[in-house]
Amino acid sequence: MRINEIEKGMLAKSKAGHDKGHVYVIYEIDESYVYLVDGKYRPLANPKKKKIKHVQIICDRQELSGVDDVGIKRRLKLFDKETRRI
Repeated sequence: MRINEIEKGMLAKSKAGHDKGHVYVIYEIDESYVYLVDGKYRPLANPKKKKIKHVQIICDRQELSGVDDVGIKRRLKLFDKETRRI
């Protein structure tokens, strides 16, 4: 996926680092980095800076306008329930 196809609000799964496999919401984007939040360990006030090549983009876009950390956690929990396999 190219940088111009990545949008704020998309979900991203970490491919590298100690948080490998963790799902975040993309909060900001610049030339080679994305800033990720999950509402719990990475709140909106302290997003995680990660290189784009170290995340896998999940093309499920969340609306971020007027959302807080609780809303981010709720949306990620809902995504987790939808994708859980039995």
